[in-house]
Amino acid sequence: MAERARTREAVAGWSAALTEAAAQVAECRRCGLWQDATQAVFGEGPADAPLMLIGEVPGDQEDQAGHPFVGPAGQVLDHALAAAGLDRARAYVTNAVKHFKFTRQGKRRLHQRPDSGEITACRVWLDIERAEIRPRVTVLLGATAAGAVLRRAVTISRTRGRPIPLGDTTALVTVHPSYLLRLPDAAAKRREYAAFVADLRRAAALLGA
Repeated sequence: MAERARTREAVAGWSAALTEAAAQVAECRRCGLWQDATQAVFGEGPADAPLMLIGEVPGDQEDQAGHPFVGPAGQVLDHALAAAGLDRARAYVTNAVKHFKFTRQGKRRLHQRPDSGEITACRVWLDIERAEIRPRVTVLLGATAAGAVLRRAVTISRTRGRPIPLGDTTALVTVHPSYLLRLPDAAAKRREYAAFVADLRRAAALLGA
């Protein structure tokens, strides 16, 4: 957890543009999500990360901690990355949208998918992250992340695991790890987790890992 929850100030080598974006996003009012969220959650990872992982939106625990992928979905991602031979500490991890979107059910805050306006409003931050990190491989975790980067509607089943040239990076589309948490039975979880790890192994192969 200590390595995963490293502060941005401890990450050496960030460009001035990335450092400034991380500061500015805390005051972002480009859409209305900031009003109910605890804080913005910017990306984290080394400046020379060869791998970027882009998710959808921070979850409840991420909103409270201020770090991406530290909740249950983050734990699934950590285990899958390790199984694929990838080191999360060498990856840059972020989300397409930087504020938690949710609806209340009693004391619980239940995740909601961001809409196209919110994704578009937040794109400025994601564009800076992508331009400054310049990863060799970008893994798009779920349809929202894929749509935000590819700028079109994406069907996971049609694009999953297929390398997509995207300027200086190669994109790979896969499921969001939270999908694995929602599966109804153990057999389905095992099957889909194995497929998720296989997708991450494709990313590792593209990196020469």
